[in-house]
Amino acid sequence: MTQPQVGTVTVFGYGSVRAAPDLIVLTIGVECRASTVALAYDRAGRSVTALTSALREDGVPGSDIDTGMLSVRSDTAWQDGTSRVIGYIATSSLTVTLAAAADPARPAPSEIVAHAVAAGGDDARLGGLRHTFADRERLLERARDAAWDNALDKARQYARRAARELGSVLEITEHTTAPPPQQPAEPGGIRLVAASAPAAVPIESGETEISATLRATWQLK
Repeated sequence: MTQPQVGTVTVFGYGSVRAAPDLIVLTIGVECRASTVALAYDRAGRSVTALTSALREDGVPGSDIDTGMLSVRSDTAWQDGTSRVIGYIATSSLTVTLAAAADPARPAPSEIVAHAVAAGGDDARLGGLRHTFADRERLLERARDAAWDNALDKARQYARRAARELGSVLEITEHTTAPPPQQPAEPGGIRLVAASAPAAVPIESGETEISATLRATWQLK
């Protein structure tokens, strides 16, 4: 009696979608120097309050403003062959989420940043920004669908070349890559020498690619 043929085919599938991010996550803060801890801390508090007030005046809700870092450290310098404390540095950073799309009810993201910088004055520091999505999962679902279609096309091609047919799916494994962690503003971040009303620097979101990769195994019949 002829034994039935047994076999499997395993392939990788890749899929991606491109879309314009609808959120901008900004890290902005202050860095204040003074002769004592109390003075540095007090100045940082006043600068952050001014910065936060500017954000709120531009329509950014409190739920989209998060304190990401608060610290005080000594400021040292090398003098007479030794390291000496010459003052203290207080730093504080905010993580601010802004809508990337134009909204008639409030200024553009670039203007919101400029207003916050003006409010923080010479104490203001920018720690960078990143573009992201409010509903990343919806885009990832589309990327998964594309990855599945890609894997299925490959499996069908191999089965056809082997004069076989695809049977049941035996295994599906998704390969994911975690997004890079958000980095807080460093104490020595970008220092801004702000004028009384700095010009808004354009912020372009462009498009971002969301991808998915899977490994699938089918039984051959």
